[in-house]
Order: sequence, then C-alpha cells, then structure tokens
Amino acid sequence: MSDGSGLVCAFSLDGKGGGEPLDWEGIEQQDKKHSTMWVHLDYAGERSQSWLRQHSAIPPEALDILLARQPRPRAMPHSGGMMLIVRGVNLNEGADPEDMISVRVWIDDRRVVTMRHRKVNALKTTRQALTKRLGPRRIGRLIVMLVEQLLEGIGRTVEQLDDQVDRLEDEVLASEDYVLRHSLAEARRQTIALRRHIAPERDVLASLHTMKVSWMTESDRGSLHEAAERLTRLIDDLDSARERAAVTQEEVASRLSELMNKRLYMLSMVAAIFLPLSLVTGIWGANVGGIPLEKDPAGFAILAAVVVLFGIVQVGVFKLLKWL
Repeated sequence: MSDGSGLVCAFSLDGKGGGEPLDWEGIEQQDKKHSTMWVHLDYAGERSQSWLRQHSAIPPEALDILLARQPRPRAMPHSGGMMLIVRGVNLNEGADPEDMISVRVWIDDRRVVTMRHRKVNALKTTRQALTKRLGPRRIGRLIVMLVEQLLEGIGRTVEQLDDQVDRLEDEVLASEDYVLRHSLAEARRQTIALRRHIAPERDVLASLHTMKVSWMTESDRGSLHEAAERLTRLIDDLDSARERAAVTQEEVASRLSELMNKRLYMLSMVAAIFLPLSLVTGIWGANVGGIPLEKDPAGFAILAAVVVLFGIVQVGVFKLLKWL
C-alpha cells in the first residue's frame, strides 16, 4: 500500500530470493551504491513524480511514454534501459475485469522501477515472496514473475468467462427462459473487450524474449516464451468463448422467432375461422326488414346451430389442409 507520497514498496535484492525493504532515503542510499533494486511506485504521488523526474535517471522521453494516460503495451530498448508496458486484469473489488490496469516498467542493469496507480495483485504477490525470501534473485527473474502473475489473473478471468458461457449454454438447452439472451450478450461483450485489451500484449511478450539484454538469461527467455504461448492459448480460449456465446445467442433468437411465428400463426388461424362467422352474424344482426327467421321463435337457436356447424366444417377443412 502506498505511504501517501507514492512509494508502494522498495527492496534492495540480496540475490538469494529476499530483499531489504527501503524507504525514500534508503532508495537514495542504495542508488549511490549501485545496488540491485526494485522500486514500486504509485506514479500519481507527489514525491513519486518528483523522484521520477529529478532522481530516477530515466530519460525524459521514455518517462513521458511510461506516464502517458493510456499507454499501449510495448517493450522498447531505450538509452541503456528498456521500457515495458503490460496490462493486467482489474481484480479490485467492484471493478469490471475488462477494465485493464497498465503496469509501466523501467528496467536497466541494476534497477526495476514499476509504476501503477490502481492496485495490482501481481506486484503484491512479488512483494510477499521477497518478504518470505522466496522471491526473484535477479532482475530478469523479477520481470518473469511479474509477467507470470499478470497472466495468472488473466487466466482466472478467462476461465470464469468460459465457465459462464458453459452454464448459459446448458441453461438455454434446458429451459425456455429467453431472459438469458441478456446474460449471453453481456458475456460476449466481456470476451470481446478483454480480447481487445490483451491481444497486443501477446506481441509484446513474443518480442521481449528475443531481445538481447544483459539482465536476461536463457532461462528467463524460455520462461517469457512460455508466457507468450500461454497468452496465445488464453486468447484462443476467449475467441472460442465468444463464438460459443454468439452461437448460443443465435439459438435463443431463433427459438424466440419460432415462438413468435407460432403465436402469430395461431392468431391468424383464429381470425380465419371467425371471419366468416362474423360475416354471418353481422348480416343477421342488420337492423332492416326481411331478415330470415325474424319472426320464428326458434330463429336464434337455428342461427347458432348454423354458426357452430359452419365453424366445425372450417376447422375440419383446415386440418385436412394441415393448416392446424
């Protein structure tokens, strides 16, 4: 958690999986000693802004890109270091998963500076690992852990969306609840939004593991390559979930259309049966002289019998024609 000035946490890595926690003064001291450090900042903090601009030694043009309002994922060498911008799923309470959080990273031979504004669980996990002396021993391993933890959150979200689509498919097949089409539309919207945000990250990871930088070992490259492959599989899973949601949505729409057609057909048949009967009763109901059976006490009964008989004949003809 940020201390209010923008410093979330900082560690001087001991190369054995642990690290010494640092405050602002400790960061300045370790910086002078050229120790290996990880500094994690809330870039919106006032002191964070001051340190980044005046003391971090990050090139101004690179810093402007890292602090942009909505930076796109990228991995770009720059002036002896590297800019890395990756995205993670927003797992904070009350947030939409597709509302992605950008993690901005500056990497050089002895430092990793990570920046965010909203909380990122992946970085919290890395901090806890360092506290337990189970964290990364090298800068390259720190980057690998960051990427893997971000993918872990994306993977859980994709799995939840996939399970949601499975459940909706089963409910559509087992029930006639047409309200499900709204849930299907929402699931489809989420998969489309999530894919749009994470697809560029696949290219970033694919290019990152091929870059020749001193802080990355062959083991790190292999891990980043596996991360890129995993992200590709997650994107394929999103595509599959989106297509299944679309097919299920079409099935619901087809059933709804079929139901409406059946109801309209039944109304048409009722209208077709009663239209001739209405004509007969309308003629007999005309208030003019000369109406047949006008003086006959049994006139109404005869007319009713004729109407019923005429209706039975119509229904029989419709059934013979297979209209009913």
